Amino acid sequence: MDSLSINATALIAVPLVGAVLLALLPVSRALAGYLATLVSLAVAGAVAGLVYRFDIGGGEQFATDEAWVADLGIRFHVGIDGLSLAMVAMTALVMACAVGYAAWEGGARTRAYYALLLLLESALLLLFTAQDLIMFYVGFEAMLIPLYFLIGVWGGARRTQATLKFIVYTFVGTLLMLVGMIALALDQEGPITFDIDALSGSTSEWIFATFLVAFAIKSPIWPFHGWLPDAYRQSPPEVAAVLSGLASKAGAYGLLRLVLPIFPEPVAEYRDILLVLAMIGLLYGSLLAFRQPDSRGVIAYSSIGQMGLITLGIFVLNDRGASGAAFQMVNHALLSASLFLLAGWVATQTGSDLFVRLGGLARGRPILATIVLVVGVATLAVPGSSTFASEFLILLGAFEYEVWAGVLASTAIVLAAMYMLRWISALLHDRVGGAVEAGEPPDLVPSGGLLTIVPLVLAVLALSFYPFGVTDRIDADTSRLAEPAAEAAAR
Repeated sequence: MDSLSINATALIAVPLVGAVLLALLPVSRALAGYLATLVSLAVAGAVAGLVYRFDIGGGEQFATDEAWVADLGIRFHVGIDGLSLAMVAMTALVMACAVGYAAWEGGARTRAYYALLLLLESALLLLFTAQDLIMFYVGFEAMLIPLYFLIGVWGGARRTQATLKFIVYTFVGTLLMLVGMIALALDQEGPITFDIDALSGSTSEWIFATFLVAFAIKSPIWPFHGWLPDAYRQSPPEVAAVLSGLASKAGAYGLLRLVLPIFPEPVAEYRDILLVLAMIGLLYGSLLAFRQPDSRGVIAYSSIGQMGLITLGIFVLNDRGASGAAFQMVNHALLSASLFLLAGWVATQTGSDLFVRLGGLARGRPILATIVLVVGVATLAVPGSSTFASEFLILLGAFEYEVWAGVLASTAIVLAAMYMLRWISALLHDRVGGAVEAGEPPDLVPSGGLLTIVPLVLAVLALSFYPFGVTDRIDADTSRLAEPAAEAAAR
């Protein structure tokens, strides 16, 4: 283990240790919020160091690979390649902003709340750095524990129903995946192993189905999205930001990291069905987002559409589509987190999330209006934005596969522009509603909300100027992961 190998492990350990200390130390709520923010900022700083030191094209780096349960072939194997680095970086940034938002705007958040947020961050970092199937499963399953309490205890009026739906859906998916993992390890020739790189070429359709369903639920992909609307609406704003920005990417990441290279033959055989489901989700989410009466509803259903677009990029099985899908994961994480934090701040200040009670927020609030416009326009994927670059790559991949796929995807992207324009107009420019007639809310300046949203906006702008900061690091890995299924489809 070289001198840098502890870094991947430290990324996982720091928020985990922070969560334990916050749960045990008798500190005040305010101090707990500040300490949790410092821990998340420390993780973000460490990730920035890894980005600087990362050797592009150097494969897996900063790895720890030690035997854990030797008799069963289970190893504590974590490491970072280009794709993992992108996922880890977006996790560190979004979590730091989410924890900071909770500390500044959360009000009656307790020590347990911040401990659960840090535990969630540790689980996500484990998942995105895991190089062993069991490690991946531990991270995938561990997310459920903090999310169960974060939604079920601190959620909205319908939090019990939302939590029940979320847990039932995701628990079924993770249980199926565990069965599939065990069957996959037993199906391999030679000694039992759960090493991801060693598990390839499986032709078992039922094992493939267990992984596919688990990741389709987590993403979510239509028609496995039933848990999403209630969970996104009833979660605290920072939890909704993490759910949409990060937890949903765990499913898409699993499709790209595990399903494509391990099950190339089943993927090739069922590719058309998977693409149709992705198209339906893209169109369905975009159409329903346009019809929602509330700010969070638009963002929630738009997430279904965006995950459909990402799934499309994954299953066209070419380099452009896979690279665009991974880049879009990063863009959507930053933008959806920004949107949920903005929507949550407005709802907290005005007491309403309904468009009929909002409107006219641009008057006398230049900073709020500027941030809403920047985030909204970036979501529109206007030329020059980072979202335009990622969606353009997905469209190129779709047209390379079949013209009809590219045409339908282009149509859905136009629909996405319509619902985001409606969202911007309903908040900023429509007739002033009852919730803002008294001059509330104030601009973002007097609150800490600005400090937690601005880094996300700056990251979006930075990637708009320099998208190669992501694509240069992920291209080699996305091409490698999509290659086995692409060759199977060609055969």
